[in-house]
Amino acid sequence: MHVLRSTREIAQMRKAGLAVWEAHQIAAKLVQPGTPTAEIDAVVEEHFQRINAIPLFKGVPGRVPFPAVTCISINEEVVHGIPGNRKLQTGDVVSIDTGCKLHGWCGDAAVTHAVGEVSEETQRLLRVTQETLELAIELMATCRMWSEVAQRMDQHVREAGFATVEAFVGHGIGREMHEEPQVPNFASPQLRRNGDFRIEPGLVIAIEPMVNMGSKQVRAMPDHWTQVTQDGKASAHFEHTVAVTESGPIPLTAGPDKAPLPDLIA
Repeated sequence: MHVLRSTREIAQMRKAGLAVWEAHQIAAKLVQPGTPTAEIDAVVEEHFQRINAIPLFKGVPGRVPFPAVTCISINEEVVHGIPGNRKLQTGDVVSIDTGCKLHGWCGDAAVTHAVGEVSEETQRLLRVTQETLELAIELMATCRMWSEVAQRMDQHVREAGFATVEAFVGHGIGREMHEEPQVPNFASPQLRRNGDFRIEPGLVIAIEPMVNMGSKQVRAMPDHWTQVTQDGKASAHFEHTVAVTESGPIPLTAGPDKAPLPDLIA
């Protein structure tokens, strides 16, 4: 059962969300041909250290603990890519996913960037994936149950000729990065039967559509973390931590101009 957060708690989560937004602004400046992905990870880690935030990704348990503060996934890599010596190249798409805990509260967000000039179809993939996230946030103002939102998200992806990844879903977030409920980006009989949840004030979730240019199928790489598309086609990933308030949904990991929260931080 998931926990509903108070107005005061959401205001605290907004501070963590802004720290994550700032990390993404810093990382975006390095998204250019020739940048090693480890360099992007290093500047994000420095940012978190500077503001006394705890990185959420580093040390996450697995066959091997995750070694970095960001997941950086390139082209056919869907999620959980490990930063390293690989350099970005013109025509790549690179997904940067990161999160932190600040004053006991978590924020989590992902952005996929084009590196230099990319193909028109790749630009469309990024645009549709971002639109899917924005559509979900918008629908949370009017839909009663998450399954309604998830169905519309998947419909938007399918109408564009792309595929929603079903192997990974979003999640509740608060004191910990991963909390209840699970937040799928597609509707299924199982979701409607026993995984659905009400969209109501106090709900805080990380919504993260992952969209593939080809099939939805993914597979794990030998590093035990990186997930790639089975057909080798490109993938995109966008994520926001979103709170539902009495006045509507608010993306807590958006910039100050997108979610000023005047009613929460007065």
